[in-house]
Amino acid sequence: MLTPQTPITELTRVGRAIARQMEKLGIKTAGDLLTYYPFRYDDYSAIFDVKELKTKKSGTIKVKINLIANHRSPRKKITITEAIVSDKSDSLKVIWFNQAFLTKILKPGQMVYLAGKIDYDEYYGLQLTNPSYEICREKDPIHTGRLVPIYSSTARLSQKQIRFLIRQTLPLAQTTEDWLPRDIRTRYELTSLSFALEQIHFPQNQKWMEKASRRLKFDELFLIQTRNQLVRKKIRERRAKSVSLKTEKIKKFTQSLPFKLTDSQRKTAWEIVKDLGKEIPMNRLLEGDVGSGKTVVGAIAILDVLLNGHQATYMAPTEILAEQQFKNISELFQKYPFKIALLTREKIKITGQGKITKQKLLKMSADGEIDLIIGTHSLIPSPRNNGRKIEFKDLVLAIADEQHRFGVNQRESLTRPSSDYSPHFLSMTATPIPRSVALALYGDLDISIISQMPTGRKPVITRIISQKEMKDVYEFTRQEIKKGRQAFITCPLIDPSDKLGVKSVKEEYKKISEDIFSDLKIGLLHGKLKAEQKEKIMRDFSENKINVLISTTVVEVGIDVPNASVMIIEGAERFGLAQLYQLRGRIGRSSYQSYCFLFSGNEKDHPVPEKTRKRLQALIQAKNGFELAEKDLELRGPGEIFGMEQSGFSNDLKIARLSDVEIIKETGEIAKSLFKNISELKKYPLLEKKINESIQTTHLE
Repeated sequence: MLTPQTPITELTRVGRAIARQMEKLGIKTAGDLLTYYPFRYDDYSAIFDVKELKTKKSGTIKVKINLIANHRSPRKKITITEAIVSDKSDSLKVIWFNQAFLTKILKPGQMVYLAGKIDYDEYYGLQLTNPSYEICREKDPIHTGRLVPIYSSTARLSQKQIRFLIRQTLPLAQTTEDWLPRDIRTRYELTSLSFALEQIHFPQNQKWMEKASRRLKFDELFLIQTRNQLVRKKIRERRAKSVSLKTEKIKKFTQSLPFKLTDSQRKTAWEIVKDLGKEIPMNRLLEGDVGSGKTVVGAIAILDVLLNGHQATYMAPTEILAEQQFKNISELFQKYPFKIALLTREKIKITGQGKITKQKLLKMSADGEIDLIIGTHSLIPSPRNNGRKIEFKDLVLAIADEQHRFGVNQRESLTRPSSDYSPHFLSMTATPIPRSVALALYGDLDISIISQMPTGRKPVITRIISQKEMKDVYEFTRQEIKKGRQAFITCPLIDPSDKLGVKSVKEEYKKISEDIFSDLKIGLLHGKLKAEQKEKIMRDFSENKINVLISTTVVEVGIDVPNASVMIIEGAERFGLAQLYQLRGRIGRSSYQSYCFLFSGNEKDHPVPEKTRKRLQALIQAKNGFELAEKDLELRGPGEIFGMEQSGFSNDLKIARLSDVEIIKETGEIAKSLFKNISELKKYPLLEKKINESIQTTHLE
């Protein structure tokens, strides 16, 4: 009997080779197959006669094979399979490339469905090229004559094989428990789960496919929202140490800064210190545009904690950013007797001390001799550090910088109590997040937003440039360097690639250092370099020992070189708007006027496609990062916004997208109402069971 746990090896036509390919797609059981959804459909639902298809250019025909044979192409080393097919209206030539096996399957006299597009060949006229085929045996075809599902696959696994195997699992849809309560389904006009699972794979029509898609998206987003609410509930059940506000000392600190805090910084700092004063752990996200001054706001929270005699930790996503923040925060606190430590895979430091071992640092932390530890993921329990979490004597505040790089699981892990008290948690991000996306991603967090930029900052002048303008851009860059400024040149790739046709940092470095700026100091930075090499290059660049830094997106986060005034982005069309915004944020970090040049296209006089230009234009027109993020959501539709790969999130979305704004709102409302009155959940045992299963699979217990 077929069950969701049935291994795929027990399905018809699944041998070891196919099972291996399926495993690459994460499919091991019949249940995995049933929930392996198509990412698009080819609409071959209209069945035409041959004469009509020649006019319509695309669709399905039901024809008889008159002739079929293979021959070798005289020009290329490929096999061509040619057939002549016909119906009552007309005949048509059909060709397939490198599919010689077809002559063993398709025979003269057979009736077949063929689905595809008509091409025009200057020698042979109209012909059907590489169509899908299906012998007319079944009443309900699955490869032609319908909305045909297209799945993500491997090179050795065909769409036909996937469809054939998924068809075998459809009986499971009828026996799948519908865990969503009927009243919720009725309120939000959702179809049954069994209907959705059948129609998502082999929809009868567009309307039914959309209904199936909406139901399955709703399920995915609802489980994420309930998980967020559970984390929020669990955190609110914990105890935290209340931190009293050292008003006068904090005021003295802010007055000693070489700049005046913006109203927005003061407001968000107040929200944070108010949370620190509670005995419920703070769980807050601080959003702020690139260069808006989040570090200082975080430093105020740290200072308040340290002045009360407690410990804090600050986690950054990269070693470069961790070391940079160690330097920045140490300078901010140089008048205080705090011991601040840096802990990364490559570096261990403590302010005011020489060399120190990791064991010594860990002991000092456990004994309460270190006030603040700044580090990378090494602060989170993981297989890399044998699941060990750094021990603190009195940890009261944990900060995670660049929040979008850490998932719900990592946030929960970082704040899990090691004693009777949980630390307060503040996460920060400079990645602009649309409000709807924040609701789905960070529903377990309260949100504070720094909406102003520090005074004296000039908007970065941004232009889209073509190949023929590059010479002028290089000359302009030279003039900026003569003024004492510096420049970034960013490329999408490390190594050259003929297939992608975009520039790599290695070939750009050769061209720039040998031909364009041979008299200047040029640096090369990318992810494959060793940590110490990256560190030296960044240090040299920040000390103006390098005039032009050629880099991949390794500079996207947290690189602070106020002297840099030019950013040239090669292959700008290869990046999302949020990423382009982050890259541009590496300049304009001082009172100097800064310039960003977006280069798109790889051939001379090759025009930038209108769709690409429209997207890049949004970067120029947006007043701030939040407005830009909303535009990115609008322009990219169902595509990923951030390329979300953070733990505990990307794998949850098989069909839903971050642009499903209405469904995000709906599922958020239900999740909140359920957890507001937890007894409500007891009314729905199947729903409670499903939520518990979801929680267990994400290890939040």
